[in-house]
Amino acid sequence: MSEFPSTARVVIIGGGVVGVSSLYHLAKAGWHDCVLLEKNELTAGSTWHAAGNCPSFSTSWAIMNMQRYSLDLYARLEAEVDYPMNYHVTGSIRLAHGKQRMQEFERARSMGRYQGLEMEMMSPADMKDRYPFMETHDLAGGLWDPADGDIDPAQLTQALAKGARQMGARIERFCPATGISREGDEWIVHTDKGDIRCEKVVNAAGYYAQRVGEWFRPFGGRRVPMTVMSHQYFLTEEIPELKEWSEANGRKVPLLRDVDTSYYLRQDKHGLNLGPYERNCRAHWITPQDQMPEDFSFQLYPDDLERLEWYIEDAMARVPILGSSGVGRVINGPIPYAPDGLPLIGPMPGVPNAFEACVFTFGITQGGGAGKVLAEWITEGQTEWDMWAVDPRRYTDYTDQDYCNAKAMETYGHEYAMHFPHHVWPAGRDRKLSPLHAQLKEAGAVFGAYNGWERANYFARPGDDLSEESTQTWDRNGPWAPRVREECEAVRDDVGVLDLPGFSRFALEGPGAADWLRGRITGGLPKVGRMNLAYFADDRGRILTEMSLIRHGEDDFTLITAASAQWHDFDVLRPARDAGLSLSDHTTEFDTLIVTGPQSRALFERIGTQADLSLPWLSHQAAKIAGVPCHLARVSFAGELGWEVHVRNVDMPAIYDAITGAGAKPFGMWALNALRIEKGYRAWKGDLSTDYTTLEAGLGRFVKLDKPQDFPGKAALLREKEQGVAKRFVTLIVEAGEQDAPYMSTIWYDGQVVGETTSGDWGYRVGQSIALGMIRADLAAPGTEVEIDIFGRKCPAVVQPDQPLWDPENERLRA
Repeated sequence: MSEFPSTARVVIIGGGVVGVSSLYHLAKAGWHDCVLLEKNELTAGSTWHAAGNCPSFSTSWAIMNMQRYSLDLYARLEAEVDYPMNYHVTGSIRLAHGKQRMQEFERARSMGRYQGLEMEMMSPADMKDRYPFMETHDLAGGLWDPADGDIDPAQLTQALAKGARQMGARIERFCPATGISREGDEWIVHTDKGDIRCEKVVNAAGYYAQRVGEWFRPFGGRRVPMTVMSHQYFLTEEIPELKEWSEANGRKVPLLRDVDTSYYLRQDKHGLNLGPYERNCRAHWITPQDQMPEDFSFQLYPDDLERLEWYIEDAMARVPILGSSGVGRVINGPIPYAPDGLPLIGPMPGVPNAFEACVFTFGITQGGGAGKVLAEWITEGQTEWDMWAVDPRRYTDYTDQDYCNAKAMETYGHEYAMHFPHHVWPAGRDRKLSPLHAQLKEAGAVFGAYNGWERANYFARPGDDLSEESTQTWDRNGPWAPRVREECEAVRDDVGVLDLPGFSRFALEGPGAADWLRGRITGGLPKVGRMNLAYFADDRGRILTEMSLIRHGEDDFTLITAASAQWHDFDVLRPARDAGLSLSDHTTEFDTLIVTGPQSRALFERIGTQADLSLPWLSHQAAKIAGVPCHLARVSFAGELGWEVHVRNVDMPAIYDAITGAGAKPFGMWALNALRIEKGYRAWKGDLSTDYTTLEAGLGRFVKLDKPQDFPGKAALLREKEQGVAKRFVTLIVEAGEQDAPYMSTIWYDGQVVGETTSGDWGYRVGQSIALGMIRADLAAPGTEVEIDIFGRKCPAVVQPDQPLWDPENERLRA
């Protein structure tokens, strides 16, 4: 046995499937000097008791990419590393009890086809043919996923471990990490066997991830947002009918998921494995009376089948042979849950050269893709696919343990729920409140959460249906639609006001701040007293983020960005500190109003605003409204004459009262989305993501390839400009029917998929359904007729000229 390693490039803490996959993929990338530490034997945590199901299905583009990659890897891994594995590709059937579920399946099928997954819609008769033991009389149909199946989690982990070792990586079993420290730019990972100095460290500790995460808090970290849930499934004894069928057909029956009832049912040898996600679920280790033990390796919770009774009865009615045999074994083990049920993969917020690959609810099917993504973050500083859906920085300072527990319980109990566009999940609310919250609520605001901040989605009237059930639809129209229309019309014809708490707001200043920014953004800086949009690219020229730059002095800037981008974008700017500049976050100190509409200037004049209201578009100034100091920025995301009013929280109520008292109509986020899409304004992590370059996104006017600074992505963008882009950003008018195009709807031309939508909504000012998207460059000409797959319907759409649909010359905006 070689000596214990004292140095490494990377140390991974945790030996489950995700940690080992990360080690394997680092070695594949040529980083062989990496060490994985496991406190017990590999797989001792959630991996060993995992059911091992391997779906590719998801309605998240990022998750589907990750799972698709995993299944492709697993299919070739046995031969690649010469390690035997029980991997059964049985296919799966997802059951739909109604039209809405079938619509969700159509959406996933379309996304899957785009990624090369051959999912198919099924009739009840089709399902009966593939699964003869199932009752289908009350079903609307289903979805067939031929790539689905199951794998032995322990064998998978050992195969990845063997592959990693073959490439020179090191695994230390029975060697728990006991803490970390930092000297200069190096991490020191402490163990009872000795210390390991390394460049980078990974928290892949599964349900121990929060405990490990505490070690990083002195170095800028935070409490890992997670809760440990009890997931329970049971295996039946042998079922003679199932054995006879399998032997006669030479295969297993497909994996069955009744997503409306909320369980999976899988053949295991000649019995069945039933795993519900029950509403009356249970979290563990969240009270002083139920604390996490120091070591829970290869252990389970006591059986608790009573809480599954309803699900068991429903499953037996669906597949009667389930009730013909006794229970052989019950598995009740810990599964970590992030608040949204998606894992944490990527840079550890606030901590240099530290990463997370933890809190996996479906670690087996996502493990292969997770290792690939994590290795890309470490070795390249970026990922092939945009992975914001799982980026740890998507959560900020509002995720205390009460929030995590409430959301984990909600997410687990609705694991298979449909995520409708106008439905707002009720758990974990009111984490961050605007200084105007009470006033907005009194005015009828119906709120949504944006990075923990409560913002009005729209304003209801007395008698409107505010039930949760009314929002559980894919349709555009519901009780909210007349109110959103009224709000858009008020902005169009008069003046509206929108409260926007939580705008991410950073101050960057100090000698050289302007030069530093010039070397980071793709375009130019505004003059003093002016503002503009700035784009930060990665070294491929892809869009990292968009920020508004407000320039107060030669080297004095305020940078404003999306609420959800707060920790992500602070990381983008963090290198400014290394250059000796002052960078500070003031997000929680200010509130912002959008005051916009053709009468907005007249309104400000009526209330005696002390400001020069003749200053042009993209100017800014110190001002007073109702005698209260504020900052006015002449800009409007709604695309009308308007201003943003930036105010310290304590002063906002007086200003808001003056503006609404003068006749401004409150409007909400849903109206704003409709208004911005008519202008072709892009939204971050929808239309703007690292899946696209700035040139593909139609942002060439914000790219200065002739400036002397060698900003990130410049070389790539120069090459792309010479060679031409493969895709182009377009606006489309869609004959959409009752539903607008959701994110990542496929665009078709001549029987082929030629692009995807990035957002869609109804434009109330233009009276049409609009989609923004990316399309094959040769089809981006105005007037090109295409089709968009919206929940299984091919809807005609027409590419529009490269200008806003509403006020194409920006005359109203500049008025």
